[in-house]
Amino acid sequence: MSQFFLTSESPLMVRDGESRHYLPATPEQILAAAREVIDQKIPRGTSLESPALAREYLRTKLAGYDYEVFAMLMLDNRHRLIQYVELFRGTLDGAAVHPREVVREVLRLNAAAVILAHNHPSGIPEPSQADELITLRLKDALSLIDVRTVDHIIVGGDRTTSLVERGVL
Repeated sequence: MSQFFLTSESPLMVRDGESRHYLPATPEQILAAAREVIDQKIPRGTSLESPALAREYLRTKLAGYDYEVFAMLMLDNRHRLIQYVELFRGTLDGAAVHPREVVREVLRLNAAAVILAHNHPSGIPEPSQADELITLRLKDALSLIDVRTVDHIIVGGDRTTSLVERGVL
């Protein structure tokens, strides 16, 4: 595990576990550290009934990737976080999402509800027609096993778009 500290010469320096030398942190190391911090800030059992909290969590987890990642927040019946799961990794402009694998993971974690999420590496969180179609397919598949689809949030840079607010769900 890396250790982080701030200096006046560089905004963030990092030392790996094997070296005694500090080097400027790469953007990837900074994002990895942010992802670790958000996991500590919002641990298992945290209620995600606030859309703002869910968006903040997903922005931190998904921003900065240069490829698409499809993820889910698995929730219990009171919308408390069970686990964040990244299911599919794609390319710069898409990721193949398989409803069967989504359902399998939901059943494995015994989730009662989910928030679907993915990023747009372009930084523009506008949903495509494909985004809307897969959202509806997943909602239908999950409803067959009595799992609620709370939202599908698209992250683009520091902005997000909710498909519930867009009227898709």
